[in-house]
Amino acid sequence: MVYNTSFWGMDFIWWVLLVIMLVWIFAVPYDIPFQRKRKRTPLEILQVRLASGEIGMEEYEERKKVIDRDLILKSN
Repeated sequence: MVYNTSFWGMDFIWWVLLVIMLVWIFAVPYDIPFQRKRKRTPLEILQVRLASGEIGMEEYEERKKVIDRDLILKSN
């Protein structure tokens, strides 16, 4: 039996679903649940804590010096 509505063994609806799934996988913005996200650097975490008021400017400067020193040591 020959079907005139099938394309290479698949009905048209399956091709549409396949295209929708490919677009969803590759073109959807990156805020998909359970997707890996870029980890924050220690300096970014420190800046967020300063901006939220968790730490003061003095503590920020002290910790920033430690982070900068560690980065210099790692690069050498």
